[in-house]
Amino acid sequence: MRERLTVAVLGTGIMGAAMARTIARAGHTVRAWNRTRAKAEPLAADGVRVVGAPAEAVTDADVVLTMLHDGPAALDVMRQAADGLRPGTLWVQSTTAGLDGLGDLAAFAAAHGLVLFDAPVLGTRQPAEAGELLVLAAGPAAHRDAVAPVLDAIGSRTVWTGEDGAAGSATRLKLVANSWVLAATNAAGEVLALSRALGVDPQHFFDAIAGGGLDLPYLRLKAGLVLEDRLTPAQFAVDTAAKDARLIVEAGRSHGIRLDVAEASAARLTRAAEQGHGQEDMAAAYFASFEGRCDR
Repeated sequence: MRERLTVAVLGTGIMGAAMARTIARAGHTVRAWNRTRAKAEPLAADGVRVVGAPAEAVTDADVVLTMLHDGPAALDVMRQAADGLRPGTLWVQSTTAGLDGLGDLAAFAAAHGLVLFDAPVLGTRQPAEAGELLVLAAGPAAHRDAVAPVLDAIGSRTVWTGEDGAAGSATRLKLVANSWVLAATNAAGEVLALSRALGVDPQHFFDAIAGGGLDLPYLRLKAGLVLEDRLTPAQFAVDTAAKDARLIVEAGRSHGIRLDVAEASAARLTRAAEQGHGQEDMAAAYFASFEGRCDR
């Protein structure tokens, strides 16, 4: 194994908890903090030390990894951690923060002498638990070997997009990729909703497209979660997907384009959350086609 590192993981939701486990499994010392401590406590069984404050987690850490809800949440937590940070600490920022949010985080990194790696990930709960995420990363080549043990622990592959984490090239790629993921997820839900409304057996649809260019494994995966009532535990929650959809719409608008599908995705996901599906898998956007709650 490469050098044993001390890694602080701030945010242990669906993805952060899985990432903390895979880093510990790789042999590194991991300290984890979560706003709701009870959600982090199960990590102790995996050799992760759960602490009560962000500053305690990051003190003397070689690497700090943030995986929080959004940019403002990540900035708030890093401000709480400031007293424990030291110049030169490597910061793997994996929160999907959006372009504006990343700018604020980059300013914080510069002010505290941190080495920022813009490192969002592609993947959901299952690949996260297996350490098989796709890491999209930007950061200085001079420090990549030092951060590689952490990226290798959480992901099966790292795609480098640039030298400057503050420039946001990895975050931009994440938004592009997520625009496709959310569009496909919402399309899967609408296929099932329309099938139900028209009295069509969804299996007839899957049989019709089987083996052709329209037959996507992802379509079958997300549809299966709805049809088989496996929306919990979420692979990627409706609430988080709605936030990402809004970031995509904002990014497009700030660059002079309108993204109608992304706008519709944000509206559907928000409606599903308002119906009570916020903590279910994002495939639960299916329910947004109906008034109120409904059975599958």
